[in-house]
Amino acid sequence: MSDHPLKRLIRKITGQDAEAAAMRVSLEEVIEESDRESPALSAQERVMLGNLLNFGELKVRDVMVPRAEIVAVDETIGLAELLRTFREAQHSRLPVYAETLDDPTGLIHVKDVLGLLESESDGPYCLPPNAKITSLKRPILFAPPSMRALDLLLKMQASHTHLALVIDEYGGTDGLVSIEDIIEEIVGDIADEHDEDAAVIKPDGDGFIADARMDLDDFKAQTGHDLMVEDAEEGIARDIDSLGGLVMSLLGRVPLRGEIVTHPDGTEFQVLDADPRRVRRLRVTLPRTLATE
Repeated sequence: MSDHPLKRLIRKITGQDAEAAAMRVSLEEVIEESDRESPALSAQERVMLGNLLNFGELKVRDVMVPRAEIVAVDETIGLAELLRTFREAQHSRLPVYAETLDDPTGLIHVKDVLGLLESESDGPYCLPPNAKITSLKRPILFAPPSMRALDLLLKMQASHTHLALVIDEYGGTDGLVSIEDIIEEIVGDIADEHDEDAAVIKPDGDGFIADARMDLDDFKAQTGHDLMVEDAEEGIARDIDSLGGLVMSLLGRVPLRGEIVTHPDGTEFQVLDADPRRVRRLRVTLPRTLATE
């Protein structure tokens, strides 16, 4: 069966050959001209078209959720605990593993778990005592970090699977990609009622409360203060993107809850929430000269 015309267009725009490169250049010129001379394209449309032009260059590693943030369950987990995990994680699908996350065996969809619930005569629903989650497992896709995000998207569409584990060269689990993660690279963030907005900071006295995942560029845009230091002698790695990464780079380890870390420019970070693997929430206090301006 032949491809849908839209799929062929996406392949052509995001492809790697000379014809695709020429098409991208032409579309970029149209977008720039529209931006200068005509309101025919809205700002959102221009952004989406620009994202689409760059989409073919994205690799799976560029869109994946890192291993440390994966919520997965052991295949021996009980149904009641599994439901609690779904409720706390606010995900509709969870990877399943045999012994460790490096031995994945599939995924479980929350609607399959809910399908096991049995109603009693007086109305409430209960879990059958002998039900096993192994009977609910669905296949999960695997992808190398170097795979093109577009190719994984097409593979997800063809297999009707919305979740893929990213496997490194040694067979270990490196990250996770959902079909939503890939689509967001074109249309922007798709927020629902369960999403936490890592790009929002809240004023707090002479500083801010911020999610540690907040991008440094977003912090600069909202506060006017640039925390990135180009000089490697300042002790900050050049490839840091988030507030949490910046704090760990300054300290050289994952900080403890309550710990205070000072930036070379005088900004102070108080760790409000953290676990042994990552920082979650910070209180950011700008240098006194900036806070009073």
